[in-house]
Amino acid sequence: MKEKLLSYLVCPACDAALDLSVSQNEASEIMEGELRCTACASSFPITRGIPRFAELAHIETDKRATAENFGWQWRHFVEADQRYAEQFLGWIAPVTPEFFRDKLVLEGGCGKGRHTQLAAQWGAREVVGIDLSEAVETAYAATRALPNAHVVQADIYRLPLRRKFDYAFSVGVLHHLPDPRQGFFSLASKVVRGGHVSAWVYGAENNEWIVRLVNPVREKITSRIDQRALLHLSKIPAAGMFLATKLIYGPLNRRGSTLGQYLFYNDYLSAIAPFGWREQHLIVFDHLVAPTAFYISRDEFEEWWRELGAADVTITWHNKNSWRGFGEIV
Repeated sequence: MKEKLLSYLVCPACDAALDLSVSQNEASEIMEGELRCTACASSFPITRGIPRFAELAHIETDKRATAENFGWQWRHFVEADQRYAEQFLGWIAPVTPEFFRDKLVLEGGCGKGRHTQLAAQWGAREVVGIDLSEAVETAYAATRALPNAHVVQADIYRLPLRRKFDYAFSVGVLHHLPDPRQGFFSLASKVVRGGHVSAWVYGAENNEWIVRLVNPVREKITSRIDQRALLHLSKIPAAGMFLATKLIYGPLNRRGSTLGQYLFYNDYLSAIAPFGWREQHLIVFDHLVAPTAFYISRDEFEEWWRELGAADVTITWHNKNSWRGFGEIV
């Protein structure tokens, strides 16, 4: 933890300021210490460089299962890919790299920290990535050297942060929460007036086959088995997808053939075709490991933004299987 992060932190129980005590430093990083509330006397440890505002043992069962499964995933799939920047921008469009410059940025669900890295490298004044899972260990290792990047272990429903942020985004996280709408509102509550929010969620439209065929298997079997076993089992459907993208979807769409438009799930599968085996395996594993996944219709997603009272909202279809939204807090 960098000491300047303290100015953005508050007690998640009462919103009061926190006092910092340090027991171990490494250069500019506080590796071990404690944060203590000045009002209610709650205390929160700093361990291995990360302030910890949530213990999985004390988290509700459904959230804990999701955090444990994704925590294992992001500590196993730690590789970076040069295509992450383009992929990230696709999820948060119309936002561009220039938009991040000099902004205080909050990421809701940072996983292994790949988007935290990008936001910091694109010139954010500071970027704070939060995650409930043990993925914070991977995210911290990936961002520790960046002077404007911070990682916090916290529950998105009880964010230990001041309302100071110019921009908040959440990519691929809200639809895995027990209450996606509540997570969206919690994230947006930390953005100042005139600031902006981005969210990307699975769409209900065009994903009926997943809801009908894949979800029952995921809910009853794959999300409940040992992650190491699932890692190997998921190679079977991943191999089928990999071959299809490399031999059919990629070549047909690169050549500009009109046949691509008739292929099943073409927009999405052609979009991931450039990725290698490891990333495609991760995509399949990600879909099978999640205990909770909601597929959200455009109407429902639009209602979130109306309830938020956001202005200049842009909601667009992404790869014909998901929704991305962007709006201003007023």
